[in-house]
Amino acid sequence: MKYTDEKIAEIGENIITALKTVYDPEIPVDIYELGLIYDVQISDEGKVKVIMTLTTPNCPVAESLPAEVRQRVTEVDEVNEVDLELTFEPAWNKDMMSEEARFELGMF
Repeated sequence: MKYTDEKIAEIGENIITALKTVYDPEIPVDIYELGLIYDVQISDEGKVKVIMTLTTPNCPVAESLPAEVRQRVTEVDEVNEVDLELTFEPAWNKDMMSEEARFELGMF
């Protein structure tokens, strides 16, 4: 079954909601607001590709955080498959954080 554009948009919103429940353990802000999610692509068959990064390549949760992201996205209704790509290009920096994240961390 192929999803409509409206359905894909709804799945995308649900994925973002799920991503906002994942936190970097060293920073009290969710990974979406931190800017660690570079892209979320959803096919009309419910296959999702997430491109993300970490705050540093040596991040202590380099293995567990991507696994948690994959799990949370997999749990979203009508997501049939999740491909997670971890990248360090471009390297994450504080400018990638949302205004909400900067405010939360007192960096405004």
